Amino acid sequence: MTKPDLIIRDVQVVRPGGGDPQHADIAVTDGRVSEVAPRIEVPEGTAVHEGRGRLAFPGVVDAHQHWGIYNPLAEDTATESRACAQGGVTTSLTYMRTGQYYLNRGGSYAEVFPEVLAAAEGRSYVDYAFHLAPMQRSHIDEIPALVRDHGVTSFKIFMFYGSHGLHGRSADQNSFLMIPEGERYDLAHFEFVMRGIQAAREANPEIADQISLSLHCETAEIMTAYTKLVEEEGRLTGLEAYSASRPPHSEGLAVTIASYLAHETQLPTINLLHLSSAKAMEAAMTMQRAFPHVDFRREVTIGHLLADVTTADGIGGKVNPPLRPRADVEALWEHLLGGDVSWVVSDHACCKEETKFGSGGTDKADVFAAKSGFGGTEYLLPGLVGEGRKRGLSMSRVAELTAWNPAQRLGLPTKGDIAPGFDADIALVDPDRSYVVDPADSESTQEYTPFRGLEIGSTVTTTFLRGRPVYDDGKVVGEPTGRYLHRPTGRA
Repeated sequence: MTKPDLIIRDVQVVRPGGGDPQHADIAVTDGRVSEVAPRIEVPEGTAVHEGRGRLAFPGVVDAHQHWGIYNPLAEDTATESRACAQGGVTTSLTYMRTGQYYLNRGGSYAEVFPEVLAAAEGRSYVDYAFHLAPMQRSHIDEIPALVRDHGVTSFKIFMFYGSHGLHGRSADQNSFLMIPEGERYDLAHFEFVMRGIQAAREANPEIADQISLSLHCETAEIMTAYTKLVEEEGRLTGLEAYSASRPPHSEGLAVTIASYLAHETQLPTINLLHLSSAKAMEAAMTMQRAFPHVDFRREVTIGHLLADVTTADGIGGKVNPPLRPRADVEALWEHLLGGDVSWVVSDHACCKEETKFGSGGTDKADVFAAKSGFGGTEYLLPGLVGEGRKRGLSMSRVAELTAWNPAQRLGLPTKGDIAPGFDADIALVDPDRSYVVDPADSESTQEYTPFRGLEIGSTVTTTFLRGRPVYDDGKVVGEPTGRYLHRPTGRA
């Protein structure tokens, strides 16, 4: 047997699939877990990391991030991957599209995606992959090549972009989308994207279940009408106004439309993103019963689980879909504890203060003018562990929600568990050490957070990427060794 390079000693190993954490040591050889057992003998020359009884989780597969949306992609890759490491995230799956923001250009992915890969290469502290959005007709034709040549197996539709802006009203969507003249980003386009992805699945039957489509489910016409109503009425302000301007039934309607299109196009691998409300979850569960042949996955963000329109720290909490009233937060937890949620993500989108609020700062900012989105990957695992323990969520279920489930769906079979043959991506967590969020303590370059002042109930103490520490004792360590993941990744 090959001598291990590292033994992580004295930890409580948390695995998906049920069961309590098991006291054990973890041996790592050539970047992979080689043994998990009590009291592994340490050969001469093997490094040892003392776990001190902490929980050892599979490294988090944060299935929903946005590197490069508000800052250059190369910059975000370097800085926001540090925030990932701080939070026990070892794999970031980040969305990318053509149009305004990101690379601020249109064109084919044959031209754009190599630029994306070049911008990120050699700069990340964690492994990473990209979801891509087919924004124009020609992108659908590129799906087979993206799967075959670049290992992109997950795609996205933003359902409201054709008629409503990223941050609110917009009268010039084609300019924003940077799509060819005469094309429309509408329900018909969504249908043809689904047909294109299903054709790719049929052409690649051996990986068909790992080729999927994610949908941001909000309805543009409802949001445009309600934004006008909320502004004209003038009764609500801040995050309450923004939530009312993008009402929960807008989500529910979009979920219903997306689900029927999945049925019509025979595309079974559908991911419903960042469901934020009781009505959205109700629609998602109704559609699951209506179309049992569609293998829906239902995503919730840590932001929607930890904050609401009154507890978030100001309009820095503006995000799409919005943070909701407390009743919706409790409904999401009820569904999560009931087994209806497939995975929990951060939807991390670093938006610096001046970009978010404008030159007037937070005091003069208007929620309808502020930019949408905020960071939070560093709070994903410790926040879910801390709040989940209070609510009776098992640690094994946390491992499923943050690592195993997204890894299995999104073509990452080497991720998501602590067992022989898996990448030695491991997050050590002290479940009894809480802290109060201060944005100054974050590795992200975002200067604020809507979580400011929130007590996070546990702390990530060490993060390993393929057996090498990337975060330890309160700081990022080593050089960036994260790799682009050409999916599906292979098992050794």
